[in-house]
Amino acid sequence: MSEPASISSGIAARYATAVFSLAKETKKLKAVEGDLDSLEEVLADSADFNNLIMSPVYSRDEQGAAIAALAKKMKLSPMIANTLSLMASKRRLFVLPQLVRALRAAIAEDKGEVAAEVVSAKALTKAQSDKLAKTLKERFGKTVTINATVDESLIGGLVVKVGSKMIDTSIRSKFSSLQNSMKEVG
Repeated sequence: MSEPASISSGIAARYATAVFSLAKETKKLKAVEGDLDSLEEVLADSADFNNLIMSPVYSRDEQGAAIAALAKKMKLSPMIANTLSLMASKRRLFVLPQLVRALRAAIAEDKGEVAAEVVSAKALTKAQSDKLAKTLKERFGKTVTINATVDESLIGGLVVKVGSKMIDTSIRSKFSSLQNSMKEVG
């Protein structure tokens, strides 16, 4: 991991730990989860919002005012709104995507859940997704939430990532392995 990425992750982890602890203590985890949904949506859909949090061109005051207005419009809980305001005043809004991921992970851990990133060659059916979730639950002993994406370059099979573990059963990976074996022989 590069140094700037690890610094960002460290900053985000500290904010996430503080917000999670406070939310759990005040029994506001559900509200925080709703806020995370809203923040993920705006991060995914708004180039202007991403520019605001990433660009050094905006001053602390400009970022703070924009974040306050957005928090009010998005009806974010006071805890998240205050956290975002604090981050703006400290010029730390650039870690917001990592903060959202870290908070999601902490909440999932608290619930005894784990997220699985699943990449498949074709979209999974509901039955396939349910069967995979059941299999992963047996393997990891936790409820599994599947985040599925499609990558046709896999040709067939799946790539499943749960935490630091990865299971790659894609045909692309098997072809690559076969190609490497053939290079060693000849």
